[in-house]
Amino acid sequence: MTSPKPAPAAPAAAPAKGGLAQRFNGEKIVLALAAPVLAVVLSVVICSLLLATSGKNPFDAWNVMITYGTKSDGQVAIINRSTTYYLAAAAAAFGFRMNLFNIGVEGQYKLAALFAAFVGSQVDLPAIIQIPLLLLTAMLVGGMWAAVAGLLKVFRGVSEVISTIMLNSIATAVVGLLLVPGIFAPEKGTTSNSIQTTPISESSRFFSITTDGGPLWGFVVIAIVVGVAFQFTLNRTRFGFDLRATGRSESAATASGVNVKRMVVTSMVVSGALAGLIGLPELMQNSYYFGQSFQAGLGFLGISVALLGRNSPIGMVFAALLFAFLDATGSQLPLPQNGEFPFEIVDVMKGTIVICVVVAYELVRRYGLKRQQQKVGAELAAQAAAAAAQKKEVSA
Repeated sequence: MTSPKPAPAAPAAAPAKGGLAQRFNGEKIVLALAAPVLAVVLSVVICSLLLATSGKNPFDAWNVMITYGTKSDGQVAIINRSTTYYLAAAAAAFGFRMNLFNIGVEGQYKLAALFAAFVGSQVDLPAIIQIPLLLLTAMLVGGMWAAVAGLLKVFRGVSEVISTIMLNSIATAVVGLLLVPGIFAPEKGTTSNSIQTTPISESSRFFSITTDGGPLWGFVVIAIVVGVAFQFTLNRTRFGFDLRATGRSESAATASGVNVKRMVVTSMVVSGALAGLIGLPELMQNSYYFGQSFQAGLGFLGISVALLGRNSPIGMVFAALLFAFLDATGSQLPLPQNGEFPFEIVDVMKGTIVICVVVAYELVRRYGLKRQQQKVGAELAAQAAAAAAQKKEVSA
C-alpha cells in the first residue's frame, strides 16, 4: 500500500502589491518632477549671482516679477503668451516623439503666417467660414514646407536637422521675396516705414474674452484642442503607437509591419501643420497683419519649451506658462520705477534653464536607473529567500 504524498506546503505570503505599486508610482512622479524643478532652481541661483555681481539686488528683481505676475493684467499677458508658446512646443514635440528633430519650425510658421495674412486680407467671408479657412491655409502651408524635409530624408537620406535649417533660410528669403509692394504688400504702402500686408478682414479676427486684466485671447481654446488631440493621438490610436515605436526602433517597427518611410513623412507634415498655427494668435488677435516686425524666434523657443516639458502635452503646459511668465514679467524689469534691471537677465534665465534641464534629466535618469536596479535586486533576493524557506519546509 502506497503511503499518501505529503500535502504541498502553502506558498509564502506575497507582499502586498498595493503599497509597492503606490510607492513605485509616487517615486515615478517625484522623479518626473525633480529634473525641471532642479533646473529652475539652478537657473534662479545662477541669475541671482549674476544680478548680485552687477550690483543689483536679485530679491528686488524677483519681487517685481512675482508682483506683476499676480496682477490681473499680468496673468492675462502670461496666458496669452503661453498660448503661442504651447503651440510652438507641440509642433517641435510631435517630431521629437518620432525621434525627428524638426528645427525648421521657425521658417514653417513664418511662411504660414504670411500666406494666412494674405488670404485674410483678400477674402472676406462670414467668420464661421473665414476663420477655419485661415487655420487650414496656415496648416497646409506649414505642412507642405515641412514635407520637403521629410521627403529628402526618406528618398535621399538627408538629415532632417540639416534640411530644416536650410529650409529656414530659404523660408526667410521667400518671405522677403513675397513681402514687397505689389505682391503680398499693398502698392502704395502705409504711413509706417515697415512693409506689411494689408490688415486682415474683420471676419478673420478670432474672438477674445474681456477680463479685468484686458482681452484674453480665445486662441487658448485652439491650444487646448491641440493638447488634447496630441495626447489622444499618441496614447489612444494605432498611429500614435506606430509613431512611438518607430521613434524608439525603426528596425523593430519595420518587423512589426510599420511603413517607416510613410511614418517619417507623415510625422514631418503633422509637425509642420502644427507649426503653421504658431503665428496665428498674433495675426488674428493682436497685429492683424504680417510685416517685417512680426514676432520672430518662436520656433526655437518652442524647442526649449518642449524640452523642459519632456515632450508631454501636460508637461509642456507648465513649461509654456513658465517661459511666458519670464517674458511677461521680465518686461517690467527695465522700467525706472522698478529699479531699471537689465531685461537680458530673462534670456539668461531661459538659457540656463535649458542647459540645466539637460544636466538635471541625466542626473535623474541615472538615479532612477540605480533605484530600479536596487528594486530588482531586492525582489530577486526576496524570491530566493522565499524559495529557500519553502524548500526547507518541504524537506522537513
